Amino acid sequence: MRLLRTFAKDPVGVGQALPGVMRQRHGTDQDYAVDEAWEEHLHDMLGAPWPCPEGPRIDELVADIGSLLASQGLGFGRYTYGIFSDADTSLCRAVWCTVVHTRPEAVVETGVAHGVTSRIVLEALNQNDRGHLWSVDLPYPFDHRLHVQTGAAVTDECRPRWSYLEGTSKQRLPRLVADVGQAGVFIHDSLHTAANVVFEMEQAARAMTPGGVMLVDDIKTHEGFAAFTGKHPEYATIICPSGDKIGMFGIAIKAAGD
Repeated sequence: MRLLRTFAKDPVGVGQALPGVMRQRHGTDQDYAVDEAWEEHLHDMLGAPWPCPEGPRIDELVADIGSLLASQGLGFGRYTYGIFSDADTSLCRAVWCTVVHTRPEAVVETGVAHGVTSRIVLEALNQNDRGHLWSVDLPYPFDHRLHVQTGAAVTDECRPRWSYLEGTSKQRLPRLVADVGQAGVFIHDSLHTAANVVFEMEQAARAMTPGGVMLVDDIKTHEGFAAFTGKHPEYATIICPSGDKIGMFGIAIKAAGD
């Protein structure tokens, strides 16, 4: 009934979003070899210390995000933003450590939902005392009442380093990449279809600095991550299990000399 009411108000928006979401929900599981020691290997590839001294800080931050969302009557985790999910704890750890250890001037992400990864990035940038985050997001297309929840995890203290661009990545990402020029980190957490993932990674690659890092969520049900990295041998990869072991995400690190 919510979908029908939203369709009555915004038939074009719902009609455009529905085919991609259906493809996302009916993908085919990929045969990736998961790296159970991914955190150690990520730090090794970043030239960062292991065990990571940032562990307690990210655990504290994730707990704080959960408490903030709960205080607003919102859930935190899978399927808490309509049929979509917030970033899980493993992706949060990967994002935090990547931003803290690489100290990028520019971070670009697609997909916001409650703004969990956005908050993680922004807190890391504040700790670094440098950098800016640009987030491209199409608010939940099937229930407009959820739009007020977009970015709910992002505090006022974090917002000076944040630029939010509403729309799809096809609409917004090419111009954003051109305007930003160079980016040290890219995070994909929008529509998880092969075509969209390849499109976004190719766009991000135009701005990715040597040693830059792409973090791509929910790669299990499509071949997009493998298709991009197969065409781009200059990127070393890690396949990471989600914290609940249901899904997986990919990390692609551009060679420092390229």
